Parts: sequence; structure tokens; C-alpha cells
Amino acid sequence: MRVRSLTLAAASAALLAPTTLSTALPVPPPPPQGSTARRGADVSAADLLSKVRECTAVSEGRYRTDRGMRATVPVCGEREAVFWKADMDIDCDGRPTGHCNRRTDPFFTAATAYRQSDGRYLSAERLPYIVVPAPSPIWNHRDHGILGGSLAAVVYRDRVLYAVVGDVGPDDMIGEASYATAKALGIPADPHTGGTAHGVTYIVFKEKPVRPIENRTAAVKAGERLAREFVRGAEALPGEEVVRGGRVVHGERSVHDD
Repeated sequence: MRVRSLTLAAASAALLAPTTLSTALPVPPPPPQGSTARRGADVSAADLLSKVRECTAVSEGRYRTDRGMRATVPVCGEREAVFWKADMDIDCDGRPTGHCNRRTDPFFTAATAYRQSDGRYLSAERLPYIVVPAPSPIWNHRDHGILGGSLAAVVYRDRVLYAVVGDVGPDDMIGEASYATAKALGIPADPHTGGTAHGVTYIVFKEKPVRPIENRTAAVKAGERLAREFVRGAEALPGEEVVRGGRVVHGERSVHDD
């Protein structure tokens, strides 16, 4: 996208009514060792992609992926989440770091739409987050329960990464995420030359913000649970509790568990 992300102060609110549109969406290189992107996890990339094959549009129109491109990407809705399929441009905004600063990124700004619990702006180099479009007549993320810190499952090829909503971008473009998100998914993360032109699916869970926004352990744990519920419904794993039909269901612990 190579444009400045917007702060919340610059994002104007808009109220809109969802529309329904049935559209078949297309189906989407391994990250470094130690990445938090998952391959062969409890919920796979294929599992998630199988749930988002069809699109019921909740946006009033479609988004561009870059300046000068045709607007082709709708925001789609399920009961528990919204999703879109797009490219990934690199957001390197927030606290300056070795890879994200005015020297490495010509569009760098030392702010993000949302802040950490200590009041500092987010670090694009360290925190996996995605960027949502600013509210507009096309779509208003807040009307669909998408907030700062909302959990997202980002799918690229056979990788799934759990991230948070961390910044707000232009109101007519979609498909952007932090340096840390790209790096974990094996996408070139250089803010000037990196990113990928297609094949990224963003699934954002409604009304499910991580607090504090910078807590990676909480994001991964909650993301795995929400992804499992999204794909299979609420299932209790060994030692876990979920609410089903108004009652708490306990997962049975295997005799082989430590």
C-alpha cells in the first residue's frame, strides 16, 4: 500500500447497513524458525480457508489493494467474524526500531491508531498486527464489533498467524499488516520493497479484543480457541471449559496427559 496509516483522530465515523452479495472467492514461503505462525496446528490454514470460500458482503462497496488499482475486494461476513482476501503491504509505523524508521520507510510515522497499555505506540517490528480501513461509506469496522486489539487469523499459503487489529489505514484501500506479521508468515517484510501482491486472507473475530493489546501469549491462546470455534463450533479440549447452550462443558483429560 505504501501510504501512511491513519490515526483514530483522522478516521471519520460512518453508519451503514450491510448488503448481501454471494461471491465465490479465490483460494490462496515458509517463515523463519521460531515464528509464531503455525503449520500443522490444531486448526490449519486449509480448515480456515474452507470456512471462507463464499462471501456474503457486509461492505457497501469494494476496496482497492493499491493506489491506481480497481476496487475489487469486498469485506465479507460470518456470524462470528468478518474477512477479506487481498494483498499484504507492510506497515512499519509506530515506535521507531532498527527495521522501522524514517530511513527504512519513506512513509514512516511514529504513531499507530492504538496504543499499548503503557501509553506507548505499537511496534510494527515486534507486534504482529493488521490494519483496517478507516470508517467510510464503504464499511465501518466499528459497526461490526471490530476494535483496537480485536483478534485476527491471518492465513498465507499453509501458515496461520494470530494477530491483533493495531492500526487504521486509508478509507478506500485494504490489505496491510505490520512488519512482524509479514516476517512471521514468510512474506518479505521490507517496508519499501516487501509485501505480496495476493494470497492473504484476513479473518477478524467480532467483539474479541486482546487486553492488553501487546500481550502475544494471550493473542495466540485466544486466537487458537476462536479459530477452533469458527471452524468446528465450540469444542472443549482436555482441561478446557467452554459455554455451550447456556451450560459449561468440560473437556475430558486424556490419561496420557501430563
